[in-house]
Amino acid sequence: MKEYRELAEEDLLALLRGGDTACMEVLIERYRGMVKNQARALYLIGGDQEDLIQEGMIGLFKAIRDYSPAKAGSFSSFARLCVTRQLYSAIQASNRQKHTPLNTYVELSPALHEGQDGPLEQSPEEFFIAQESMNALGEKLRLQLSGFEKQVLDLYLDGAGYQEIAEKLGKKPKAVDNALQRIRKKV
Repeated sequence: MKEYRELAEEDLLALLRGGDTACMEVLIERYRGMVKNQARALYLIGGDQEDLIQEGMIGLFKAIRDYSPAKAGSFSSFARLCVTRQLYSAIQASNRQKHTPLNTYVELSPALHEGQDGPLEQSPEEFFIAQESMNALGEKLRLQLSGFEKQVLDLYLDGAGYQEIAEKLGKKPKAVDNALQRIRKKV
């Protein structure tokens, strides 16, 4: 494998196309730092840095698979382009889900609502009935939640973000995201 490290990318790709799979490891090792640097500058909603690095590595695999010297310039330029596109595609896909909490939101706030001329207050009777309905809904929901989901919901309603909840509960942000998705389905 030592002799592969001294070869140019185009030569490694030619050997790889000829069936020499050991070249793949050299190319991956050579471009891993570039993938990490590009992923480090981005943020993936509902994911972490490792998810972005994994997406970048998929882009690198696509570059290795699809590179053609006749169609593209240097392999390094092509690889950078493929990694960047894969990372941005992953981010765009995660952003499509960003409005899901707003679309599935259940009003749990006090009884003041904004009208055209300012806040409109409910009558005391309407407020009391609404409060009872919300309390009943809250109790029914809590009966269906697991212990972890209850902890996540309490912290989320207190205004904590995914990362903060994950740190407080000793879990990964993805576990918090999954718990909140299950809670929304149960609501």
